[in-house]
Amino acid sequence: MANCLTLKKSNCKNCYKCIRHCPVKAIRFSGNQAHIIGNECILCGHCFVVCPQNAKEIVDSTEKVRVLIQSGDPVIVSLAPSFVANYDGVGIDAMRKALQKLGFADVEETAIGATIVKTEYERMLREEEHDIIITSCCHSINLLIQKYFPAELPYLADVMSPMQAHCVDIKKRIPNAKTVFIGPCVAKKDEAEYYEGPVDAVLTFEELTNWLRAEHITLDKELDNTPESRARFFPTTGGILKTMAQNAPGYTYMALDGVENCITALKDIENGKIHKCFIEMSACVGSCIGGPVMEKYHRSPVHDYMSVAQYAGTRDFDVAQPDALTLKKNFTVIDHKLMQPAEYEIAAVLRQMGKFKPSDELNCGSCGYNSCREKAIAICQGKAEISMCLPFLKDKAESFSDTIVRNTPNGLIVLNENLEVQQINAAARKIMNIRSESDVLGEPVIRILDPAVFVSVRNSGRSVRDQKVYLAEYKKYVEQTVVFDPDSRMLVGIMRDITDEEAERERKTRINQQTVEVADTVVEKQMRIVQEIASLLGETAAETKIALTKLKESIGDE
Repeated sequence: MANCLTLKKSNCKNCYKCIRHCPVKAIRFSGNQAHIIGNECILCGHCFVVCPQNAKEIVDSTEKVRVLIQSGDPVIVSLAPSFVANYDGVGIDAMRKALQKLGFADVEETAIGATIVKTEYERMLREEEHDIIITSCCHSINLLIQKYFPAELPYLADVMSPMQAHCVDIKKRIPNAKTVFIGPCVAKKDEAEYYEGPVDAVLTFEELTNWLRAEHITLDKELDNTPESRARFFPTTGGILKTMAQNAPGYTYMALDGVENCITALKDIENGKIHKCFIEMSACVGSCIGGPVMEKYHRSPVHDYMSVAQYAGTRDFDVAQPDALTLKKNFTVIDHKLMQPAEYEIAAVLRQMGKFKPSDELNCGSCGYNSCREKAIAICQGKAEISMCLPFLKDKAESFSDTIVRNTPNGLIVLNENLEVQQINAAARKIMNIRSESDVLGEPVIRILDPAVFVSVRNSGRSVRDQKVYLAEYKKYVEQTVVFDPDSRMLVGIMRDITDEEAERERKTRINQQTVEVADTVVEKQMRIVQEIASLLGETAAETKIALTKLKESIGDE
């Protein structure tokens, strides 16, 4: 399969929107990036349409077409009939005039090929024995059957698509002609490349618009009136049937659009519930006018249908119907199946996702898969990651944070902007002697704490950190931090109980004070002793002096 869709990795934001909208889950996630699985993809383009980051890109073929034009051979455009819905008020003549300025030799309507194809469908119903015929105009539906419903391949009409039939007709009429199909479809790029020969290149309407804009070419608003153009109805739901006679005896004619509806019908066919039926199938809702390129930039179902209906004629194009054999198209089974994991492997992955019993399987679809079991199988096959389960991640994150909140020794209290208690942990309840969190949840914080600091932080936006506070009502000292989160508009209060530390500090202060007092008493007592000793020493010295003086005098008299 051609690599028509690519991914801009830097833009992929791991939102899983593409896998949620992929009808066949042909997207693999690895390293937080989406990867399209080529052999499973049916190129419906849904991932391109829904990607919010424009991470999916359709491969541009403009340069390839430029080279074709420069080759010197006449390059003829086969223009999809949905063009009249994509380019409001612009008819085939105006499109031809503009595209010839780009270097194309001529422009014809793919609806010519549609007339050839519908005529062949009528012949098959009239001349051949078929229980069920499924139209083969939509390449995405063809790929769906080839890859996912191979048992239904015998019911797929072995007829070229209008694009191929028209391009074969062009090359038959114009020697050395090169053909370029222009339309709203991604899958046509793959069809042209896989079935080599009829179509040399494919452009989308977006590529054409960009090219015209780059060359400063404007489209004239003019519509032609061509009665022989009933096949212009082809790009609408039921458009193929509108062009057909619908007179095959015993047949029911029906039109289905949207891959999901087509899958349901194919399952019914597989189960033997449908018979004698001609089914027009289109992958896009609304058929081609709801194509991925149009849907991305030009989605207006009612207006688009009316544009096509008003432009379509009442009779068939005048075409030379080729031999049935020249319109044959062979479809083969495209094997894409991955190994189905064993039941124990699926169960092991489910357990890793926190799904231990069936009631744990939410089947919410947030990961993109329809059920937890489908997701587990995809993980086993290497297509998905456990981290894609958002409820699992949420529960895991909440469990982890709850574990922290429950086990931290600090008291935590969370308030909303109205200062009402939203969360309180056991440590905070212990500090404030609160029996149960239900006693205070949703209540104003003023019931349990002085709200002044919370009001100040909420109004100023400035946090308070490590503020020492005495909670007189609880006879507790705490060191509190209050933070305001502007995103969630929540206030978080963190309280560290420092009552024991304060008691220990006060005890040490008392001991220190007592020590100082004892030291002062000892010093004072020592000073008194010193003074007494000094006093005694003074008296003794005086008495000694007197005695010695008297002795001296006594000796002197002798």
